[in-house]
Amino acid sequence: MRIRIVDAFTDRPFAGNPAGVVLLPDSGFPDDARLQRIAAEVNLSETAFAHPLPAGGAADWALRWFTPATEVDMCGHATLATAHVLHTTGAATGTVRFTARCGVLTATAHEDGSITLDFPTAPLTPAAVPEGVAAALGAEPLSTYDTGPHTGDLLVELADERTVRELTPDTPALARHSGRGVIVTARAEDPARGYDFVSRGFFPNVGIDEDPVTGSAHTALAPFWSARLGRDELTGLQGSARTGVVRTALRGDRTLLTGDAVTVIEGELLA
Repeated sequence: MRIRIVDAFTDRPFAGNPAGVVLLPDSGFPDDARLQRIAAEVNLSETAFAHPLPAGGAADWALRWFTPATEVDMCGHATLATAHVLHTTGAATGTVRFTARCGVLTATAHEDGSITLDFPTAPLTPAAVPEGVAAALGAEPLSTYDTGPHTGDLLVELADERTVRELTPDTPALARHSGRGVIVTARAEDPARGYDFVSRGFFPNVGIDEDPVTGSAHTALAPFWSARLGRDELTGLQGSARTGVVRTALRGDRTLLTGDAVTVIEGELLA
């Protein structure tokens, strides 16, 4: 069984967010315990497992995502990584339809090598600033929002880009204030640099203190910033140590996420 490590939401190796990708035979998924053990061994923020489905259905591949600690309902960067592997290996062309916990998702490959994901838009609900969040972050929130059932994150707007980039949060304390994690964001200081907003994502509840680039978070960041900036198409920079770029396009109850990916490791799963 082949396993690949793909850097997603970047056009160069050793940046963006690395994901494990395992393409399985059409016989289906192994038992959950085995999938979790493989994901723990890979020890990246997510490992994606996919197997082909019979022709003529609503989707082409079944897809699941596991962190080193648990299965998650939605993951953007590992979906991008899986689509990249399918297209670069010749296993798929054009648009690929995945069925996952959060519904049917599509991934469309473009001639320049980039891939556009079609994900459900997060339903943002304004929320009171939870007691203790400011202390855990080390910064005062301007506003906070619940991102809905698929992600269960707390979206926190901060004063400026520098504050987002320089955060050194108490991640165990943050775990008490969200279902999956906490996304922090601010407007870009200088849009001439090629991005409209900056973010970071902390997900200690699923075993990830900081995620390098979080595609699913941009299903909430896109409507949040589109409403403020008055444009449906934006570019977000996730300001982790590895950094990565996500181009977003808001389409009502769907959000398009476009990015690049690079395969950096390919090997054989022996166990």
